[in-house]
Amino acid sequence: MNTDDSNAQDTFDHGTHKEFVDYYAKESLSDASLKRMEGIFNCIKRNLASRKIKQKLVIADIGCGAGVMSTLWAQEGHDVHGLDVNEALLDLAKQRAHEAGLTIDYCLGSATHLPWENESMDVCIAPELLEHVVEWEACITEFTRILKPNGVLYISTANKLCPKQQEFNLPFYSWYPAKLKRHFENLARTTRPDIAGYATYPAVNWFSFYQLRDEFLKLGMDSYDRFDIMDIDTKPAYQKTIIKLIKHNAILRWLGHVATPGLPMLAIKKP
Repeated sequence: MNTDDSNAQDTFDHGTHKEFVDYYAKESLSDASLKRMEGIFNCIKRNLASRKIKQKLVIADIGCGAGVMSTLWAQEGHDVHGLDVNEALLDLAKQRAHEAGLTIDYCLGSATHLPWENESMDVCIAPELLEHVVEWEACITEFTRILKPNGVLYISTANKLCPKQQEFNLPFYSWYPAKLKRHFENLARTTRPDIAGYATYPAVNWFSFYQLRDEFLKLGMDSYDRFDIMDIDTKPAYQKTIIKLIKHNAILRWLGHVATPGLPMLAIKKP
């Protein structure tokens, strides 16, 4: 266990705007949100199946929010641990787990100081989190630390290559220069929380797959982008052809990243 965790928690605001909690409580159960979480769940399961990993797993759901992802894994009998910095959302996740008769270990804390032992997790899931944490390098170091050899990490975050994003209610925000981004981040934290959806920690980081791939490589992780991990078996023949072309051409792959919002990726910890 990371011995600095209790001190780290004290530096974070575990509360949030009531508007954000009310919105997230409703949005987390919307059809779009459930479909997105199920897509991540199925993506990870496909990877595990391809590597013939079928045993009961230990799952870390980081930034678990209201617990939708944790619930999906717990329903299949896995040992699930959820962590979030937002106390109100954790209370909601605990309530939902109790009502569903599920045992899920939820705890309050920061992704920069995870409360779990080295190499204790088979799967680490951190969707839509890195963009909100200033010390994002500490996050990915912690993700790597808690994963067992051959463990699977799934992250999704803000894609700086694509002009479309959902973090700020501003057009083409991911292409704004850094100084202008800082201006709107300050507004979101002070007088205009509405422009960032009332988030306690509005997005402050924007990444490309190539940037994160290089960072994970330093930590002993092999990375796979959206085109590597998408399920092409269910797609029409013409889409399969396009995806195969993208995967075998570096320029087309880069253009594919520019054209697609968000940045999902898998990283596998080397033995």
